[in-house]
Amino acid sequence: MISLTEENYLKAIYHLSEDGSKAVLTNDLAEAMHTKAASVTDMIKKLSIKEFISHEKYYGVNITSKGKAVALSVIRKHRLWETFLVQKLSFSWDEVHEVAEQLEHIQSNRLIEKLDEYLGFPKADPHGDPIPDSNGKIKALQKVMLSTLKPGSDSLIVAVKDSDSKLLKYLDKIGARPGKKIKVIDREEYDGSMEVSINSQRFFLSKEVSENILVTA
Repeated sequence: MISLTEENYLKAIYHLSEDGSKAVLTNDLAEAMHTKAASVTDMIKKLSIKEFISHEKYYGVNITSKGKAVALSVIRKHRLWETFLVQKLSFSWDEVHEVAEQLEHIQSNRLIEKLDEYLGFPKADPHGDPIPDSNGKIKALQKVMLSTLKPGSDSLIVAVKDSDSKLLKYLDKIGARPGKKIKVIDREEYDGSMEVSINSQRFFLSKEVSENILVTA
């Protein structure tokens, strides 16, 4: 058996490791889990014994294929539940993250497969994040930050980097959601802010906002 806390650690390690491609330092993991380094060290020992991660002193931890399978399962459940909450229960996309954090630890595989089928096998959640399939495979779109585009560029919003509720409420207000077309009209060299067009309406976006909007490459 694996505990809820262990699942949360594996999910955090997976994300911090950029999908398992690099080692994760203890201090970075402690910051992500909002806990002390000593607590992280204890958990690393437990996860190492269970072969969910490998650990080399001073070089950080690497998630194993076994650990990656657990992390992707949790991520799959989280994103399916977010989709369900938005599509079927009329939650707004800025309030589903915390609820999905609780639902992602349900252990019934049959329930999750039925949920996936009920939703029509969605490929992405309401924030545009790809949903792993039942085998843990992810089909991700090539995407770049809106802030990297030049004036005159037309693109399609595919995802949002940050799940901060204030940011999501603002993006909802201006219609900047996955699936929407966006055109860069101008970019200010001084502070990186942008003038964009969404649904034929013009808006000014700060550099921070434009860096959190992901568009087709």
